[in-house]
Amino acid sequence: MSDSRNDRGQQPALPEEAPVRRTRFSLILLIPVLAILISGWLAWKHFATRGPEITITFDTADGLTPGQTQVKNKAVTLGTVQDITLSKDMRHVNVKIQMNANSAHILTDNTRFWVVRPRINGASITGLDTLISGAYIAIDPGAPSDHYQTEFRGLEAVPGVRSDQPGTTFWLVSPALGSLGQGAPVFFRDVPVGEVLGYTMPPGGEGPIVIQVFVKAPYDHYLRTDSRFWNVSGIQVGLGAGGLKVQMQSIQALFSGGVAFGLPDRRRDLEAPVAPANSVFKLYSSPADADSARYHQRLRVATYIDTSVKGLAAGSQVSMFGLQVGSVTAVKLQISSPQDKPRVRVEMQIEPERMMPEWRESQLAQTKEYLAAFVANGMRASVQSASFLTGESMIGLQFVKNAPPLALTYEGDVAIMPSQPGGMDGIMESVSTITDKIAAMPLTQIGEHVNDLIAHADGRLNSREVTQSLVALRNSLQHLDTLTKNANQHLPELLASLQGTMNNAQSLLGAYGGDTDFHRSLQGMINQMTQMARSLRLLTDYLDHHPSALITGRRN
Repeated sequence: MSDSRNDRGQQPALPEEAPVRRTRFSLILLIPVLAILISGWLAWKHFATRGPEITITFDTADGLTPGQTQVKNKAVTLGTVQDITLSKDMRHVNVKIQMNANSAHILTDNTRFWVVRPRINGASITGLDTLISGAYIAIDPGAPSDHYQTEFRGLEAVPGVRSDQPGTTFWLVSPALGSLGQGAPVFFRDVPVGEVLGYTMPPGGEGPIVIQVFVKAPYDHYLRTDSRFWNVSGIQVGLGAGGLKVQMQSIQALFSGGVAFGLPDRRRDLEAPVAPANSVFKLYSSPADADSARYHQRLRVATYIDTSVKGLAAGSQVSMFGLQVGSVTAVKLQISSPQDKPRVRVEMQIEPERMMPEWRESQLAQTKEYLAAFVANGMRASVQSASFLTGESMIGLQFVKNAPPLALTYEGDVAIMPSQPGGMDGIMESVSTITDKIAAMPLTQIGEHVNDLIAHADGRLNSREVTQSLVALRNSLQHLDTLTKNANQHLPELLASLQGTMNNAQSLLGAYGGDTDFHRSLQGMINQMTQMARSLRLLTDYLDHHPSALITGRRN
């Protein structure tokens, strides 16, 4: 009952509530959150900066390593090699490269790739920096284009010029390449101003070779439409009037070849315009050939030679008074019939502009008149030696003394100039003429006559008449010597007598004086006596030194 009262009278006590603590924020929870954020940011950056994937085909993968080899332009990394595989035909390698996002706009059909590794090209050595850092793939964006692509064919050689290098490209035409190669320098007044980019063989192997060259700015503005190129490869050795000459353009030109260009001599009012891009020029073999190209007018001349023309060939000089006036174009042996003597036809081109700088084509008839007059005055063509060491010959136009009169003839439009042997052949012909004359002399009869003369002379000298003559001559000389001594002894007495006579005459002249005939006659006689005394003294002195003069006479 008590329990019930308690239930009705008061309420039972409730249990006390436990104290509740507030949960604190832990920094450890930030770590996974930050990791997630950073991973997301890196993933976003990776995909945001990731560019396209391209494939480049090379002949070899020498120096390329996946994950390490980079694609660079001006030392800035634009991509990395991801994978290298062989092509299906096993002839090439396919290099997959992951490019950066900011390089997508340069992947066009004008873009070029090549591997930069150590290379030796003649005297030029490039890519030495890759010995330490390793090879890398270089890129040249080229000209802007709208043709986007991801597959490329890589270059096996470094291109001679890049798209961002100012300058102009030209073409040279040459019958032979010589020692020219890609990377060969181009010179202007001995200054390297460009290089050879490459060459193209003609279809079928016939025709001239086309060579592409690049000239840097501002040197490309020095190239005019009338400029000329010539080959400066190797060493040029020449023997001229100044002696032996050895000329070399540069060490690089010695190994890899080279070309040079210059400006022709011209008046300022005839200056040619600047050559436009892709202009075509002829490549000459030497500076002399390039210089001859400025003479445009030619006069065709030929001559016939019946002696040796050894050392004479097309391109040999035609000279007058030692100066070049033309060149030989052809040397041909002609045999017309068994009865006619074989001879050599030498065809030449005379360049009137070498002799007359102001020559014009309208003066061609006048030039032919000059040539005809020269031939009439004795001008002849002959083969002469240009160098005794090399055996080179040339055609010399010279005036021959006492030459028979000949006229200039023509075969069509070719003037035929008379010739005569020259050089060693001319000397041998003169010697042959002299020997023929000597052989025609009766030497046997002359010898017999000389022997007879000597025998008769020996008999005459041993005869009694000659002996008596010599004895008489000796006696005469002795008598002459005695006479000379007596004359020397009596000469003072004779001179004293003459002096006394002159004194007496002088006294007599003083006594008579005056300007009378007797005075003048006496004065003349005294002068004559004075001259006679002087002559006697000179005579005695000469006879004293030359007593034989009384017989043989005075010798000058």
